[in-house]
Amino acid sequence: MSQSVLVLGAGGHTKVLIEALLASSAIIAGIVDPDPALAEGTILGIPVLGNDDVVRGFSPSEILLVNGLGSVGLPSKRQQLFENFKKMGYRFATVVHPSAIVASNVELNEGAQIMAGAVIQPGSRIGRNVIVNTRSAVDHDCIIGDHVHIAPGAILSGGVSIGEASHIGTGATVIQGICIGAESVIGAGAVVLTDVPSFITVVGVPAKKMVKP
Repeated sequence: MSQSVLVLGAGGHTKVLIEALLASSAIIAGIVDPDPALAEGTILGIPVLGNDDVVRGFSPSEILLVNGLGSVGLPSKRQQLFENFKKMGYRFATVVHPSAIVASNVELNEGAQIMAGAVIQPGSRIGRNVIVNTRSAVDHDCIIGDHVHIAPGAILSGGVSIGEASHIGTGATVIQGICIGAESVIGAGAVVLTDVPSFITVVGVPAKKMVKP
């Protein structure tokens, strides 16, 4: 990318993103975070410049944003951050680590993040603000909705559909042709053999709806 980028958030996911951006020779203007205790610190040598007011010091035409918020469940805060800045006219960079393998006809939408060692096969569509995290695999013809987080090591077989703002946990496996609804959570290590409705959490092998005590 030829434009400078600002990274939003100074947590663990930002560290992974900074590494990907540096490996891609991106121009990183800095990091912003609302926590005043982090101001004037650095992450991998990149300075934390202050809070979100720093972003507003740049016009939307001169900077690209990178969403540094991760998620361990539903990515609602990450989605909100993305949508708030989009309403202000800002654009989000698509980040692809050089070690990722992305087929030539994959559709990557605004703000998608493809991390180290991830594989995305032909015919797949990756929505806006999606994380395809470290060493995860998305096989052919998968459709990934906006704001989804596919956590490290997760595997999606061919023809899988994931609804908007769902979370696929670390090491989870989703077999071919499965549909997962919006805002659902697939637990870490789960094996999904049947379709999953919207707004539920499934865990286990095979994956079943989690019943709260």
